[in-house]
Amino acid sequence: MRLKNMLYPVIIAPTWIQEMNFVQHTEEGIQFGAACTLSHVEEVLRKAVAHLPPYKSEVFQAVLEQLRWFAGPQIRNVAALGGNIMTASPISDLNPVFMASGSKLTLVSNEGSRTIKMDETFFTGYRKTILKPEEILLSIEIPFSRKGEYFSAFKQASRREDDIAIVTCGMRVLFHEGTDRIQEIKLSYGGMAPTTVLASKTCQELTGREWKENLIQEACRVLADEMNLSPSAPGGMVDFRRTLVLSFFFKFYLTVLQKLHKELNGNNNLTDVVPERYASAIDLFHKDPVHNVQLFQEVPPGQSVEDMVGRPLVHLSAAKQASGEAVYCDDIPHFENELYLTLVTSTKAHAKIISIDSTEAQNVPGFVCFVSAKDVPGSNITGIAKDEQIFAEDTVTCVGHIIGGVLADTQEHSRRAARAVKITYEDISPIVTIEEAIEKQSFFKPIRKIEKGNVQKGFEDADHIVDGEIYIGGQEHFYLETHCTIAVPKEDGEMELFVSTQNLTKTQDFVASALGVPSNRIMVRVKRMGGGFGGKETRSTIVSTPVAVAAVKTGCPVRCMLDRDEDMLISGGRHPFLGQYKVGFKKNGRITSLEVSYYSNGGNSADLSHGVMDRAILHMDNSYNIPNVRGIGKVCKTNLSSNTAFRGFGGPQGMMVAECWMSDVALTCGLPAEEVRKLNLYNEGDQTHFNQKLEGFTLRRCWDECLKNSDYQSRRKLIDDFNRQNRWKKRGMAIIPTKFGISFTIPFLNQAGALVHVYTDGSVLLTHGGTEMGQGLHTKMIQVASRSLGIPTSKIYISETSTSTVPNASPTAASVSADINGMAVSNACQTILKRLEPIKAANPKGSWDEWVLTAYQNCISLSATGFYRIPGLDYDPEKNEGRPFSYFSYGVACSEVEIDCLTGDHKNLRTDIVMDVGTSLNPAIDIGQIEGAFVQGVGLFTLEELRYSPEGNLYTRGPGMYKIPAFGDIPAKFHVSLLRDCPNSKAIYSSKAVGEPPLFLSASVFYAIKDAIASAREESGLNGPFRLDSPATPERIRNACVDIFTKMCPPAKPGTFKPWSVRV
Repeated sequence: MRLKNMLYPVIIAPTWIQEMNFVQHTEEGIQFGAACTLSHVEEVLRKAVAHLPPYKSEVFQAVLEQLRWFAGPQIRNVAALGGNIMTASPISDLNPVFMASGSKLTLVSNEGSRTIKMDETFFTGYRKTILKPEEILLSIEIPFSRKGEYFSAFKQASRREDDIAIVTCGMRVLFHEGTDRIQEIKLSYGGMAPTTVLASKTCQELTGREWKENLIQEACRVLADEMNLSPSAPGGMVDFRRTLVLSFFFKFYLTVLQKLHKELNGNNNLTDVVPERYASAIDLFHKDPVHNVQLFQEVPPGQSVEDMVGRPLVHLSAAKQASGEAVYCDDIPHFENELYLTLVTSTKAHAKIISIDSTEAQNVPGFVCFVSAKDVPGSNITGIAKDEQIFAEDTVTCVGHIIGGVLADTQEHSRRAARAVKITYEDISPIVTIEEAIEKQSFFKPIRKIEKGNVQKGFEDADHIVDGEIYIGGQEHFYLETHCTIAVPKEDGEMELFVSTQNLTKTQDFVASALGVPSNRIMVRVKRMGGGFGGKETRSTIVSTPVAVAAVKTGCPVRCMLDRDEDMLISGGRHPFLGQYKVGFKKNGRITSLEVSYYSNGGNSADLSHGVMDRAILHMDNSYNIPNVRGIGKVCKTNLSSNTAFRGFGGPQGMMVAECWMSDVALTCGLPAEEVRKLNLYNEGDQTHFNQKLEGFTLRRCWDECLKNSDYQSRRKLIDDFNRQNRWKKRGMAIIPTKFGISFTIPFLNQAGALVHVYTDGSVLLTHGGTEMGQGLHTKMIQVASRSLGIPTSKIYISETSTSTVPNASPTAASVSADINGMAVSNACQTILKRLEPIKAANPKGSWDEWVLTAYQNCISLSATGFYRIPGLDYDPEKNEGRPFSYFSYGVACSEVEIDCLTGDHKNLRTDIVMDVGTSLNPAIDIGQIEGAFVQGVGLFTLEELRYSPEGNLYTRGPGMYKIPAFGDIPAKFHVSLLRDCPNSKAIYSSKAVGEPPLFLSASVFYAIKDAIASAREESGLNGPFRLDSPATPERIRNACVDIFTKMCPPAKPGTFKPWSVRV
């Protein structure tokens, strides 16, 4: 077993030890053996709660509430209650409950047994308890609650489901009989110290006090002082955590007050009443069954039943993927003499390499050799901009920079040996954040600029001018399959590579350069990927080239598949952006002028950063007609792993800034945001800020249909009513458009090839230049070929994508793969059909199989290539004229959310999407892409947060700290509608691209959250624009909802401390 890079040769499983696996009902509570699983505990407590009087089960209900969000069923089915206690985690969900309830622990050793109360003395330090080395935990007794005793537990995490706590607590209060005077109170917190702690001072201060409104201020004052945190505290989020302590107490106060009022009042007003506007603060968010609607246009009447274009054909690999039978790169059986490579990477963000010592590694069983820059037979220079090295030679420029690799006979031996390699460094001061790069003028050249109209005059004509800025955080790709390559060396310098990549051509080019051989010696093969999202467009080569070098050095097949933590550390992700804007507008919200400066964190190499910035600037208008525009884009050169392509490729960041200033305009004018947005939308025939004419502009249709489908106006009134009636829960709603340009912004990439083989039995083997990563491209290409050839899809098969069948293929990216490869497939099929014309004319009633066999017997070629390039792309950025895009995809989304103003938690209540995908090739796949892109965008804008140390070390290296959306983050009501009757003449069979365009629609959730926060801020007398950076995490939501509790926890002055993490 391998855990946290430690090898555990012996594992003890106490699960079947009878003395540790029992349940006993006692007079004081229920005693559980320490080896009882959490699922078993949950089951027992549920039965107890169902049969006990409510006053007796308060503690049990609190445990159940914590278990509701504790990991998932698989974990709870094996995780033991005792293990949860004895790991002594400072953010344990359950330990605060056990401490506050006074649960009893039975400990045993050879010297006997003893029973102790789990109190403030139990935890003696980080991950330490008072147990003696020879003692084990035998059992835990969870007590019944008494009459007049109340108990609550709370937890706030980044994500409700399956997430570790930021702050967690257990709270108990016992009143003197028949009164609201406190006899005893225990407030226990996790996440506020190296251990679970008891707020002893606060408990002492509150004992003897009455449970009245004036208690809140005093309790929070003492709590804020007692539960203080250093501004440099591990885990960060210091202000948020301190505020949560007070917010949880307030929730506890209201919960208890509500129960007291119900139980004590009768005809006597012994307690205060929970104000009606406060009552919802007690309510918890629950999991609701998802209700979804998917609407699409049926195929025209009379379309052949064998013609699958436009029909919701199931993804052809769906069954194999669902059953686990689909073969991915690392599933390929091992070759004879195969070796495993583990990369050795830098632990410093910027440093000179003084020495590399692999002596200890050589002592690990199975060690074969260490590979480094000196072993590269060709060029060690690599990367899109030729500014990277396969193996770092003299200097490392990021944590995770590849220095070398260790080859061994097994994966485990290779990993152990890699950890044994010792590297000595000489530190150099790193540049980590965008702000540091701006200060030191560290940018990749050139700087991008765009301008249209007279910006200065536009500002002079404006009634109002607003300036501001927004930070948009980066995002990890988090594909299910991490980077993987298998290299098999062959004769005459040949090499066969099995790679999880979106870009076979660059893999071939870079490996050929590294090995010093022509590209015709390198064959790259891809069956399928377990997701890509842009992360395997160029960065897959940082694994493929070292593997190829290692294979040449040893003469053996070599395999390398990154662990998740390695993948997140090494491969980069979406670019963080800082947008600084100045916008001028009229009183009615009409925009007159706009100026935006974009800064992106490119990392330590250029990679695709300039292309990402280009698309951000080309989308700085989103969907709005602005007469005077100036944009400037600077890519920051920093000491982080190089950031790269990610679904949307800069477009979402560019449009996010646009919606930020649009939100400010609406707030400044005091107008509904949807009215201001609609007022500024483009119309058919308008020209964009890069002077491309909009043709087939369907966005206003999408807008009106979305307003209608979502019942926007009626629900807006209901939301306003809800917000008036509730102080601590608020709802918000936003409707957001998107206009996404389709094509590679590098013109020569807008080409594709295909190869069609027809066999004598009538079956067809189809190959094209695109790769399958779960998006359904192969399925769509088979549908295209089926219609083109007039045969059923069952006769057509795609085996893989390979450089030996379709050379010089463009990467599967930019959402154009179905467009360009579809046209290439159609072109190849038309060539076959033309050759068959004489055969069909001679036998018009024959079958496909008969025509094919006859053609073969007449020596007619049944193999054809196809080719396509997108015409008319001629944009000149210097002159700001021409066409950078073939066409645009349009969509509109309306989302409603509810936020908890006390914790920053939020729930996505409903989303309605109307998307123009032209005439859909496959509605099932297209709607799946829309839903998937939207939820991935929800992660980008509300959840996923990369956290770095000030020294440039990535903390969030796996699912433990980095959270992608879970089922509960999907809108409870999710309605997707494809716009009808909107054929697109620019793409295959009138379709449109669908992979990237829908992602930005998830910004509707972000701006719905911002709308809800605005309502909360009004309660504190704060009106007008305010800053909310992305993602809108619980921390940012809570801190933006300014109230009495946030004011009790003022932030430390910047510059007076070293933060635990920085925003990069």
